[in-house]
Amino acid sequence: MTAPLTPPPPPHEPSSHDAWPSPAGHTGAAAAPHDVAYGQDGPGMKTELREAAVIAVAVTVAGALLGLLWVWLAPNVPLVGDLADGQWVVYFKDTEGEQAIGVDGTFTLLALACGAVSALAVFVWRRRGGVPLAVALAVGGFLGSLLAWRLGVWLGPASDVIAHARSAGKGVTFSAPLKLGAKGALLAWPLAASLVHLGLTALFGPRDPDPYEPYGTPPKDGYGAPLA
Repeated sequence: MTAPLTPPPPPHEPSSHDAWPSPAGHTGAAAAPHDVAYGQDGPGMKTELREAAVIAVAVTVAGALLGLLWVWLAPNVPLVGDLADGQWVVYFKDTEGEQAIGVDGTFTLLALACGAVSALAVFVWRRRGGVPLAVALAVGGFLGSLLAWRLGVWLGPASDVIAHARSAGKGVTFSAPLKLGAKGALLAWPLAASLVHLGLTALFGPRDPDPYEPYGTPPKDGYGAPLA
């Protein structure tokens, strides 16, 4: 008779020390994305809204500088006063001149420059994008354009051309009041600010982490082989 076969030893049971290690607690393992203090996720909505309000106010106040530059750099539209049947009439000295178009063009170019500068300043300060910042730049740029327009009209030549012609005298050339004929120029600042800030964020802003990038040491089974 043959001896009974000895049963094989039972498989090695993994101990509690071989359990899957926690990525956050394992030595040398990187912390999970949600365990890291805001880096890629931003400082929080309340902070972003507060910063957006500050940006909107600052950009709006900067519209005063645009208004001063407009008054200084815009070309003068020459007018001439004359008497006709005892009444004062005013007409353009140069009927084919393009000074009126130059007034609108000067405002538009200055607004585009202000939009680019404000977007660059906000990006250098925050170094990231975000909907609140974009909205703040657009709203502040539009309000700043409105402030510049009204300030330029107020600081420019007198708006009462008849009184101005009467004080200047018959046949004497004087400057027409500043007038923004193309109201679409008020959108130049917010459009430029939004586009420049979007471009800077896309080129130099922080990148979102790869959601599929592994972190930590992969767990292993009781035999030391990595689990699928």
